[in-house]
Formats: sequence, C-alpha cells, structure tokens
Amino acid sequence: MKKSLFKTASLAAGIISVFTLASCSDNDGDMMVNTSVQRTITFENVVTVKDFVESGSFQGTGTPVIMPGQSVSFTFSAGKAQSLMFATMYGASKDWFFASKQPGIKLFNDNGTAVTGDVSSQVLLWDNGTKDDTTGQAESKPIAQVPNVTASQLMKLNLAYNDATSEFTLTISNNSGGTANETPFSPGTWAVSNYNGSQLINSAPFFTPNALSNPEITDIAQMGSITKMVAKLNANTGIMTGLSPAVVVVYTGDKNPIYELGQMDAGKGLKEISQFGNGAMLQTSLKSLPNVKGVYMAGSAPVAPGSKISTQFMASPGDKIAYVTMFGFSNDWFYANEPSLDAYSKGDLTSKTTLFDSGTGVDQYPGAGNKQALFGGTPQSESKAISKVGNIFPVPAVQNVIKVTID
Repeated sequence: MKKSLFKTASLAAGIISVFTLASCSDNDGDMMVNTSVQRTITFENVVTVKDFVESGSFQGTGTPVIMPGQSVSFTFSAGKAQSLMFATMYGASKDWFFASKQPGIKLFNDNGTAVTGDVSSQVLLWDNGTKDDTTGQAESKPIAQVPNVTASQLMKLNLAYNDATSEFTLTISNNSGGTANETPFSPGTWAVSNYNGSQLINSAPFFTPNALSNPEITDIAQMGSITKMVAKLNANTGIMTGLSPAVVVVYTGDKNPIYELGQMDAGKGLKEISQFGNGAMLQTSLKSLPNVKGVYMAGSAPVAPGSKISTQFMASPGDKIAYVTMFGFSNDWFYANEPSLDAYSKGDLTSKTTLFDSGTGVDQYPGAGNKQALFGGTPQSESKAISKVGNIFPVPAVQNVIKVTID
C-alpha cells in the first residue's frame, strides 16, 4: 500500500513509518558461540538544511530591463505544498517592487492539481518604505502595499506545467504600456522554499510585510539591483532529504542480496523502500534466502537532518553485511554499500556507500517533484536497470548527506 512520505512536523523530512522494528537472525543457533560477535551499525543524517530547494534570476532579452510590451520566462520545479516567490522593481518609482503575498504564488489547488494559465491576480505592488515617494528622501517605514494601483493591470503572469517532470514555466509580461503607471521592470529573482513534509522551511521568503525591509529587497526596490539577493539565495539554496529506516542483512557468499548494479529490480521489495521508504517487503524477502543469516531494521521512524538510527546484529568470521535506506526526497533513490563489506569489522563505512537509482520511477527534481512520496505522490512507472545516480541534479555528495558506521 502506498504510504505518504515525510509527514512529520520535524525540521526536515519524514517518511510515514510502515516498518517493523523486528530484528531477526534465522541461524543464530548455528553460530559458534566463541566466534560470533555483536556489532552496532548506525546511520546518521548529516545533510545541511537549506531554506530553498531551487532559486534563480531573470532579466530581459537584449537588455536586462523588461520594457512595456516585453516578456521573460523561467522554469522551476515544485510539489503541491510549495510556492514560487519572485521580486522585481517597479522601475518608475523611488522604491516600489512587484512580488506576491507570502509564501509566494500558489502552484497547486487544494486537490493537488497544478495551477496553470493566468495567475496575474497573485501579484501585488509593494512600497519598500525606504524612500519618500515624492522627494526620494530616505525614510524608515514598514513594507506595505501601494494603494490605488492594481499590480495585475501592469504585469501579466502565466503558468504552464509539465506533469512528467513536475516543472512549471512562469512567463512575466510587462503590460503597463499606455497606462497611467507605465514602467519598466528590473531584473528579478525567484525561489522555491524547501518543504519537510509538514511545512515550508522558509514561509516568508525575501521580505516580511508590515516590517522594515532588508538590504537585499531594498537594493531591488530602489535600484533594480539583484546582486545581494542572488548572493543570499545562492548561500541558502540546496537539496536536502530525510532517510528511511534502514534494512540491514548479514549473509554469506559473494552476491549482495539487496540489489545488483546493472540489473533490473528483482521485485523483492527494493522498489518499495526506494519509492516510499517501506522496508517491510524487502525484509520478508531477505529472510527467505538460504545464504542470509540475519535481517535487521534500523529505526522505526523517519530520519531527519541531525538524527540517527541504529541496530545491533550478530556476525561471525566470513560473514558479510549489506544495507539500504531511501533518499527520502526522491522518486526512487536509495543509499547502499557498493563493495562487499566484512560484517565482522568495525569502522566508518560512509566511503563505501553510494547513491543508486532503482530504475522503477521517473526522476523529478529532488524535494520538488509532485510524484514523490514527500508530496503524497506515486512515481511514474519506468523499467530501467539499477544504476548510480548521476549529476543531472545538484545532489550533495554522499558524505554530506549520510554517515554509516559499525561499532
């Protein structure tokens, strides 16, 4: 049964737990008492939490300024809980700027369908409160909406959506020509806030209405300069993820019983853990294999950034160990050991860990794909061989997401 991933109120991710905390070792009675040892394997989520999953900037074609009659477009990814924030200067002013209400333009209806077409009604015109509108003299007032000017009459916003990729394209058109408020638009910035399964990490991006402005939005509102805002966004944008409870298996022989690189998913439960974080089917399947000596589950709940899970296991000389945990903010990715590992040894296994694609679901931008379990979705089915995750998305290096140790 599909389970929705990451429905916790913790800072980062959660995966609805459908796991059994049972640990078993089917063949404990066959082990030599004087050679078997107890070890503890630990999985720690060390990813850095970022405010934004994706961000960028836009400007006119030929000239950075977007003049009346001109348009500009940009594409971004998002899931149904996420919104788009953007900001650009009302050029014919001392300190006005266009932006939507917090946390941004609503991208999905309450039923989960994407919003497309004309969304101009969601743009507003704001007075930054840092310059007098008539004299241009410095002042210090809270950010407030500009009265008696309807932003949607000056700026048209149109959304298009690609369901397969969960990508939106926003087109901003300057329709102010011939109006009483004819104005150019400056270059602008945009961002999509990270979502942890319960709430947006930053629910008030760029500025806070009815509060004093900040240097980044002030530069946009007064000069049309996006340099400071781009720098701030770059520093606070990045993919993050939660981890699922991990399945751990102790076995003998040369073949990893969890997966085989370059081969299709065997239908034994890897798909379920890589898509939904559900390790129950894989755990059951592994127990039935003749070369498996023990199957264990580390953790029984989602593993948010800064958290860790562990389980004890029994091992004898010659035994090997394998493990798997979901990259939670994905369609079908999982972390697992790539080389075979001596279950009898101790130490840091992080360098032996690799991020894999199970090949069972079409990939979308991590943490911003509407078919990901993070957003209550089901990945679009595909049938590809298990492979390493490449660099199509800016995913943090393995050691910056997960730490695996045996003690």
